[in-house]
Amino acid sequence: MNLHEYQAKAILKDFNLPILKGKYYINDLSSVEKDLETLKGPPWVVKAQIHAGGRGAGYFKNNFNKNGGVQVISKKKDVLEIAKMMLGNTLITKQTGKDGKKVSRIFIEQGCTILKEFYLSVLIDRSKSKPMMIISSEGGIDIEEIALKSPEKIEKILLSMLDEFELPANLKSKLSLTENQYEKFVNICINLVKAFKSLDATSIEINPLVLDNNNEFFLLDSKISIDDNALFRHPEIEKLKDISEENPFELEATRNQMNYVKLNGSIGCIVNGAGLAMATMDIIKNFGEEPANFLDLGGTANKDRVVKAFKIIQSDEKVKSVLINIFGGIVRCDIIATGIVEAIKELNFKLPLVIRFQGTNASKGRDIINESSLNIFSIEDFSEAAKKVVDLIKK
Repeated sequence: MNLHEYQAKAILKDFNLPILKGKYYINDLSSVEKDLETLKGPPWVVKAQIHAGGRGAGYFKNNFNKNGGVQVISKKKDVLEIAKMMLGNTLITKQTGKDGKKVSRIFIEQGCTILKEFYLSVLIDRSKSKPMMIISSEGGIDIEEIALKSPEKIEKILLSMLDEFELPANLKSKLSLTENQYEKFVNICINLVKAFKSLDATSIEINPLVLDNNNEFFLLDSKISIDDNALFRHPEIEKLKDISEENPFELEATRNQMNYVKLNGSIGCIVNGAGLAMATMDIIKNFGEEPANFLDLGGTANKDRVVKAFKIIQSDEKVKSVLINIFGGIVRCDIIATGIVEAIKELNFKLPLVIRFQGTNASKGRDIINESSLNIFSIEDFSEAAKKVVDLIKK
């Protein structure tokens, strides 16, 4: 689960991390002028709130100026005008794709004088199965380019323990900080790791962390992602979920206890079991096409779930053919086959469909499919089934 910047900052403030004062607005800017009386400025910073990075370097579909989704405003009279132009507009960034995201939330924050920008994050290093802290002496919108062209400026620190860790002895000199500044920086790192652990976060990113002309640090931008599997421990955070930012297919699947991830390909996948789903996507790519989704029916797959899965797949205009890959363990393949036939008739499902059964009653399942008189194919071999579903697109 991702949080908006203003939500992340409100949470991190509770962990004694330095946050500038700001106000957020959801589809209503009526109180902006009054709020500006208590927000110190100039300057003020008007920020579009969407779940995507690169907002400052992005642009609006209805382009009113070239300053992107994060704009520094020096005149109070311009703050509301810029906020109105952003609200309801579509912001396009490197991460949103060409369709962009509609802006329904605005965050207005008081500005500060920036002497230096840093990058700071805590995330999970999947290859090491450990949390990792990443620090750079150069933060801001070009951090990805810095990581590619000047990797020596990126410090990666594996955290074997979250309650007690050590920063590199030469970090202070690498960051060009005074003793007093470095002490404050270390304190920020400690509190950030505390937040990471307490929130069950998968990542917390501060970009940039800035040093102002009073030798004070501030988190100028903050992003937090929470482990969905831990949300039951954080009902107060789950309430912050912005449904408008979620993929509608993924939401529908979640409501029906299925795991779904939207991808960019043309072959829909319906599978029971995460490992089998990954293998199914891999073999589709091996035959030169891309999967349109990851969809795991789970271990209790039945007709109702198949119907709901078909509805989700059918709603995706990019899907041109579908591969169903079922391993019958607890689930019997003949029951799933009956559910598939009924679902196709009920929904008038028209997409080309290939089905592969293995496991409990697999042969009975194939017989039910082949005797259905529907334009669907049941193929026992995994590779042949994947090749067939790819060929159906080409035909």
